[in-house]
Amino acid sequence: MKIVLIGQGGHSKVIKDIILSYKENKVIGYLDDKYKDYHYENDQFSGPISSAQNIISRIDNVKFIIGIGDNKIRKSIFEQLDLSSDYYATLIHKSAIVSPSATIESGTVIMARAVINANSLIGKQSIINTGAIVEHDNEISDFVHISPNATLTGSVTINEGAHIGAGASVIPLVSIGEWSVIGAGAAVIDDIPANCVATGVPAKLKITLQRM
Repeated sequence: MKIVLIGQGGHSKVIKDIILSYKENKVIGYLDDKYKDYHYENDQFSGPISSAQNIISRIDNVKFIIGIGDNKIRKSIFEQLDLSSDYYATLIHKSAIVSPSATIESGTVIMARAVINANSLIGKQSIINTGAIVEHDNEISDFVHISPNATLTGSVTINEGAHIGAGASVIPLVSIGEWSVIGAGAAVIDDIPANCVATGVPAKLKITLQRM
C-alpha cells in the first residue's frame, strides 16, 4: 500500500513505524503546512496539506493517514481535504488484538498492544493508543482519541471528538459527551456531558469547554 502521511510531529512517528512494519507498505510522501511548496525528490513527495489532490492526480491507489493526535486538528484537516473515505488507510499494529466481530472505520489507527473486543465499533479517524482496552459492545464515534493504557469497559459510548486520558477507566454503560476530555488516571462512573473536562477518582466536572 502506498501511503502519504499527513503531519510530521511525534504522533506521526509512531504511525510511520506501524506503516513500515508491513513489508507491502511504503510511505511515499509527507504533507505538513511547514512546507510552503510542493516537491518530488528521491521518490518522495512533500508539500503543504493542500497538495493532497496533486498527489491523487499523479499516483494510482494512494492512501492517506492523518498522523495528528489532536482531535480538533484531525477533524479540521479531514474537512479541509474533503476526500472520500476510500482514500484513507486504516492501520492496525501487529501486536493489537481485534475481535473479528469488531468494526473499525477508515482512517483509524490501532496502536501496539491495544485490545478491541467483541461487537465494538470504532468510528472514522480515531486513535486507539498503545495498550488501550476497548471491551465488548463499546461504541466509539469519529475523531476520538483513547490514550495509552485507558480502559473502556462494556457497553461504553464515546461521542465525537472526546479524548480519554492515559490510564483513565470508564465503567460499563457510561456515556462520554462529544468533545469532552477525561483526565489521565480518572475513573468515570457517571455520564459526562458534552464539551467538559472531568478529572479525578471518581471523575468530577472541572470546566466547560468552548463548543466546536
